[in-house]
Amino acid sequence: MTVHMDAIEIDMRKDPRRAHFDHFRHAPNPHVGLTVDVDVTDFVGLCRQRGWSFYPAFIRVAAMAANAVPELRRRIRGERVIEYARCDTSHIELLEDGTYCYCTLRHDPERSWEQYMAYAAAQRERARAGASIEEEADVERMYFISTIPWLHYRDFSQPNYGPDASNPAITWGRYDPDYRGRLMMPLTLLVHHSLVDGLQMAAFYRNVEALLHTTID
Repeated sequence: MTVHMDAIEIDMRKDPRRAHFDHFRHAPNPHVGLTVDVDVTDFVGLCRQRGWSFYPAFIRVAAMAANAVPELRRRIRGERVIEYARCDTSHIELLEDGTYCYCTLRHDPERSWEQYMAYAAAQRERARAGASIEEEADVERMYFISTIPWLHYRDFSQPNYGPDASNPAITWGRYDPDYRGRLMMPLTLLVHHSLVDGLQMAAFYRNVEALLHTTID
């Protein structure tokens, strides 16, 4: 049954993960998180070469990697599960007073990288001017993005809004050189375990690694 112009309802009674969905659906803490160091050396070099800000550029990488995994596009809506054809991002923007606001970016795959970077810069400026933490009406379709650029951390725990909160949260920290001189960055993915398992989380990280080492036109 179609429930949105670009979303469908998943019949979990026929889904291979039906038993797992039922098992974790109403668990007191149904979320699972994973932090992995990813090699951003080549991508940092690309951003510097092209004069791009790393933050919005990596937001696009994260969104592309997540959108390639169907389970990460699924959301719990009451007793139903909705799968979007594509999800966008809501990320934090630091403000001068030390607080932050939210900024939404649409991830149209038809946009070139240059078009996306110009669009993202305008959206970020507009968001900082508005300085609001009110999410947009279609928040269900968002990935929640945040960053801790001051720290290279080993683990990260995200707040959530109860057992029905099913938007994946993606967070990263400061990249630092390892013993080889490669720039490694902690990247955290938090998901609802009734919708996503380790197999899909691993797919997300593989997608990120592939994108980071792909020549971008």
